[in-house]
Amino acid sequence: MQIPPPTSIDQLLERAHHIAGWQLGELALALQVQPPQDLRRHKGWSGQLLELWLGASAGSRPEPDFPELGVELKTIPVDNQGAPLESTYICVCPLTGLQGLRWQDSVVYHKLRQVLWIPIQGDRRLPPSDRIIGMPLLWHPTPDQMQQLQQDWEELTEQVALGQVERITAHQGEVLQLRPKAANRRVLTDAIGPEGEVIRTLPRGFYLRSRFTKALLQSHFL
Repeated sequence: MQIPPPTSIDQLLERAHHIAGWQLGELALALQVQPPQDLRRHKGWSGQLLELWLGASAGSRPEPDFPELGVELKTIPVDNQGAPLESTYICVCPLTGLQGLRWQDSVVYHKLRQVLWIPIQGDRRLPPSDRIIGMPLLWHPTPDQMQQLQQDWEELTEQVALGQVERITAHQGEVLQLRPKAANRRVLTDAIGPEGEVIRTLPRGFYLRSRFTKALLQSHFL
């Protein structure tokens, strides 16, 4: 089933509120999609299902999921107390051609300016079809949050540009972290080495820390 992109923020939120409280299996049935038995080989299935229902149109392009509205969709698995179970992937980090790249021109900035968060029950003992969809939250970073995001992004990006990508650890960054993002250890890409040479390394992705998203959800729902 193909659902057209929403024409307004209100329509997007209406679609999201409509399915709050549904099981993923109910949504899959409405969309005529077969749910998987587990998510080990279908990690992005719930997000793709929500994209289909909400009419996301960006696909894999480096822009918000709803480019006409400037809204990024993020599903977030939570425990029974509503706390995120993992960090949230944002986008791939470019490892070359970083000279002159500004925060305001980065994919991270454009994706996080306005995010529609949809919590999903993440109890791994439950089959995907039984997991419940939570209430949506349309979030805009506060000035303080945006400043912290920018600071982390600039520090991490500078290290990559200076050829220190392989020295970056997941412990760096207050709210934003840089971690390997690849299907396996054989997937390599070009990066800048410590002497300015081209090296081969694992692709990296930007992630929001779970403590950041936990505080974000708590401030809204509690």
